[in-house]
Amino acid sequence: MKERYSSGKLVLELFMVVLGLIVLVPLYLVFINAFKRYDEILTSAASFPQAFQFDNFATVWQEMRFPSVFGNSLVITVFSVLGILLFSSAAAYQLVRRPGKVSNVIFLAILSAMIIPFQTMMIPLLMVAKDFHMINNLPGIIIMYWGFGIPLALFLYHGFIKGVPVELEEAATIDGSNTFGVYFRILLPLLKPITVTIAILHTLWIWNDFLLPYVVLNSKAVQTIPLASYIYFGEYMNQWHLALAAMALAVVPIIVFFLFMQRYIIQGITAGAVKG
Repeated sequence: MKERYSSGKLVLELFMVVLGLIVLVPLYLVFINAFKRYDEILTSAASFPQAFQFDNFATVWQEMRFPSVFGNSLVITVFSVLGILLFSSAAAYQLVRRPGKVSNVIFLAILSAMIIPFQTMMIPLLMVAKDFHMINNLPGIIIMYWGFGIPLALFLYHGFIKGVPVELEEAATIDGSNTFGVYFRILLPLLKPITVTIAILHTLWIWNDFLLPYVVLNSKAVQTIPLASYIYFGEYMNQWHLALAAMALAVVPIIVFFLFMQRYIIQGITAGAVKG
């Protein structure tokens, strides 16, 4: 046992503990300060509250119209992720199984969108979205998320599908299955690891995104949680006790989702990298 537990392993474990603390401390500060008064946060942000202020959450629930903005965030996230998964997996399947110059050009053209900063596209995006009546409505922003999310998803799917034996699809075709049957019955079940990984990554991004909803969604009726919580940040004073309570309410669903799905992350990314 002494030979296997080396000093290098001890240093690595200590490093991982420190790294874990760096990640968990901000989360601790959010939740512990969500139960404090404003003056108590300014006095000592790291200490436990003298008395737990559940009124913070009641105030946030009413002022933010939390059920409404939660529903907006949920609808946007679910339908955006589903569309990204469906379109990117289908496109990657066709690009991999129909190799050639045209497929390569299409693949590179889609991937090139990943290197373009969003800030350079904001004004043209708003102009186009306004012409197509995509401002201040959920379907409009969902379609925009499809456009921004498909390049990364396509890249991951493309590498993974290369490792799927084409003989399985040929056997299904011989048995009488058409292209759609091969895609839904044979390919998609084999893509489960990378599909879950892509779903997790894009869910975390879309649920927490602030900039695109801030640019596109101006009406209170379609606000998301990050947008609604912005009311607690003013020019002269920030209502930290309410802002942190809003953040705590917003982060709980995504933490539950992440803890439930996290075991697929490394599996999917590793498999995609190896098979690519």
